[in-house]
Amino acid sequence: MKSGKHGKQIRAASATVGVVAAALCLGGTLPASAETESVQNHSMGDSIRAEQGKAPKAFSAIDKRAARLADTVRGVDVASHQGNVDWAGQWNAGKRFTWVKATEGTGYTNPYFGQQYNGSYDKGFIRGAYHFAHPDSTSGAEQANYFIAHGGGWTGDGKTLPGALDMESVQGKPACYGLSKSAMGAWIKDFSDTYHAKTKKYPAIYTSANWWSQCVDGDFAKTNPLWVARYAADPGQLPGTWGGYSVWQYSDSPIDQNVFNGSMDQLTKFATAAD
Repeated sequence: MKSGKHGKQIRAASATVGVVAAALCLGGTLPASAETESVQNHSMGDSIRAEQGKAPKAFSAIDKRAARLADTVRGVDVASHQGNVDWAGQWNAGKRFTWVKATEGTGYTNPYFGQQYNGSYDKGFIRGAYHFAHPDSTSGAEQANYFIAHGGGWTGDGKTLPGALDMESVQGKPACYGLSKSAMGAWIKDFSDTYHAKTKKYPAIYTSANWWSQCVDGDFAKTNPLWVARYAADPGQLPGTWGGYSVWQYSDSPIDQNVFNGSMDQLTKFATAAD
């Protein structure tokens, strides 16, 4: 996921109840952003561009094809780089779900989170939050708790997507953050298990096949939905042991474009059923 845009380095993987749930997820008021360090404000898919190159010029054809498929739902992901999002415009463009960057590490919160998260909900989107991981700074449990405390919670109201964990590299750091493949797998499991214990839902994992093969030893296919990042005409080879994907991020233009691998009814169930 791009954290400033949800991808620069993976690109430089009842209404009242809903409103109450959104408020609970937000925890009332969010603290001021710690966006003073650029290293702490990455977008989902930031490393995808560097790894895979810019999205193909033919991406619009992919987008049109996705729009014609009966059993898919189109969506976007956003972060602080998008500022205040025109949700009515996104809705009119046929988008029905979104993930919004909430946190990064344990020192950054998205200053536009309220407008993006609540604004999409108010327009009718099924929305969720995502966390940009820094496995070299604090434990998976600490980052999961920070994420939950700052907008990343989940409730089975049919309008809230499971939280998503953005696993990718960042510029200026080793591709795998200096961790061994087994240590990275353990870190992800620590985050995932902590999130599940608090929310009864496993987080989706956003990543690319190349990054995962380099950096992770662990089997998450039986528990965690896959959000695969690949800027091409198809999702390609999937990471790890996943035999299928839940979401495919296929372009970063004009903002990150995603397809849910199922119908609208299935997307609603994805946002309703506990694990």
